[in-house]
Amino acid sequence: MAKKIPATVVTGFLGAGKTSLIRHMIENANGRRLAFIINEFGDLGVDRELITGCGIEGCEDEDVVELTNGCICCTVADDFLPTIAALLDRPNPPDHIVIETSGLALPKPLIKAFGWPEIRTRATVDGVIAVVDVAAVAAGLFATDPAAVDAQRAADPNLDHESPLEELFEEQLGSADVVVLNKTDLVDAATLARVKAEMAPHLRPAVRIVTAVSGALDPAVLLGLDLAAEDDLDTRPSHHDDGHEHDHDDFASIVVDLGEIADPAALEARIKQVATRHDILRVKGFVAVPDKAMRLIVQGVGDRVQRYFDRPWEPNEIRTSRLVVIGQTGFDAEAVTAELRA
Repeated sequence: MAKKIPATVVTGFLGAGKTSLIRHMIENANGRRLAFIINEFGDLGVDRELITGCGIEGCEDEDVVELTNGCICCTVADDFLPTIAALLDRPNPPDHIVIETSGLALPKPLIKAFGWPEIRTRATVDGVIAVVDVAAVAAGLFATDPAAVDAQRAADPNLDHESPLEELFEEQLGSADVVVLNKTDLVDAATLARVKAEMAPHLRPAVRIVTAVSGALDPAVLLGLDLAAEDDLDTRPSHHDDGHEHDHDDFASIVVDLGEIADPAALEARIKQVATRHDILRVKGFVAVPDKAMRLIVQGVGDRVQRYFDRPWEPNEIRTSRLVVIGQTGFDAEAVTAELRA
């Protein structure tokens, strides 16, 4: 019987650094043929572009498949199953499949899918990797109002005051085999220890915790775990095991077109202001700077913004700037758009 093709599920909240982790995998694949399934929340395929457009040797467009019809945990039958079947049906299938879930996805429904007859005999979940933005956790970004939540819990420990952000974070940790504490350069040792302690109640026994900066880890730490996670579902707790339906009505996204941006520093300042004023979770996209041959990448988590030039604009590309903005449902999309364009 043919050996099953291993698949690694990479989960983690918005902006945790999943794409950076995957890019590092590609750059250090050492001849291993990898294929990627990328799922994003929002209409602009930034993560796929960051991988296929980066010019990494061995990373071909056909090896990176994007799922655009919604969060992968809610479209398993319609989108994921045909996509992975197509990869498995290739005359020369990949050695390993890496699946980057949306930052708002539940990992457990995806793991369950590997028990379906169409996949079970051909592929297996090698392991589940949860990427954590240590600085974001330390800042309490996974609670709508961390101070108020803590006060309510102290007053009545029987109350359940979890926000949608907290619940998602716990879901991702609860399914993990390896937790990558990313962006550790942004916190001190005491903060890192506090984050580890806060996460501990949500982790399964024997989960491995590793630290990283910009997702730079040896792929040997993440691939080849051979855990067959689909056979181990009962140990991976979920808030939705009781049949409670999961949706994404708590979150919304918009795409903001900006044209060319002469002053990227001013745009960064506006993004920080918008994130603070409107409680925006994530901003990411591409920026065209006049007289610059390179495309500028902008990525923001809360009021932390990173920007860097990634590659030259292609001759047939339209030089324009587009940002995806993701926040909790009800944020003022018109005001956010106007402030970013100011």
